[in-house]
Formats: sequence, structure tokens, C-alpha cells
Amino acid sequence: MYSHAPQDYICPICVAVQGVESEQTLIDQQDIFYQDSEVMVFIASFFIKGCEGHLIVVPTDHYENFYDLPDEIGAQIFSIAKKYAIKMKQAYGCDGVNVLQNNEPAAGQHAFHYHLHLFPRYEGDNIWSHMGSKRETTQEERAEFVKKFK
Repeated sequence: MYSHAPQDYICPICVAVQGVESEQTLIDQQDIFYQDSEVMVFIASFFIKGCEGHLIVVPTDHYENFYDLPDEIGAQIFSIAKKYAIKMKQAYGCDGVNVLQNNEPAAGQHAFHYHLHLFPRYEGDNIWSHMGSKRETTQEERAEFVKKFK
């Protein structure tokens, strides 16, 4: 409906869903700790200062954004997201969880595959002031967070 992916776009999320590790995706297979036929959950490749280890929930089939997402898949995503938000609170001891989903570049969408972010939140973390200074992480850093969900 509202597509912004370039004609030759190689979706980095679809590459990861297919089990491929390459320069086309920052998602390593070790980052994925939940996958069924419709939904996948993994640790984000970038960390936001003070809210490290946020999760990303995606459909395993390609839908560019919220507008294209079938209602039944959206319901599955939200069911799994709720389960992992609760697990995140228990595993991280965070004070809250932000659920964030961006549609189209003007709203901050950078990967053109629907993805829902779950950010651990802590009193005084100032997440919004740190959003512009995210940093790419190492496999070892992400592995520490993945362990909390296995």
C-alpha cells in the first residue's frame, strides 16, 4: 500500500528469517531466541544507552509495514510481544517496557519489513535523548541478553 523499499531492496529481516548470515543483515542466528511459523523474536543489533538489549518482534513473512500486515498476523505478533515484554521485566528488572513500531521513513522506519521494538525502560534512563546515538554491538554483547530468554 505505502511502499518505500527501493526496487532492488534486499530485506535484512527476511535474510535472517531464512537462516542466512551475510553482509546483507546484522542479525546473527544466535540473536534469535524465538521463532515459529509466523513470528520471530531477536535481540536488536544496536543498543540504546541505558536501555540495552531491546527486542525486536517480526512476522516471518514479509510485510513492509503496519498497513500491509494482516490482522491475524498482527494479533500473533502482539501475543508474542506481550509474553516477551513480561519476560523482559523479569529478566532485566526494568521499571517498564516501551512498545514502538515505526511506519515509513518520516516516522523513523529504516528496515522495510514490519518490526515491533520492545525497549526495557528504567526510571531516568532518558531514552529519547539517546535514540540518535545508538551503537552497533558485538555478538558477545548480544549473547549476554539472549541467555536471559533461553
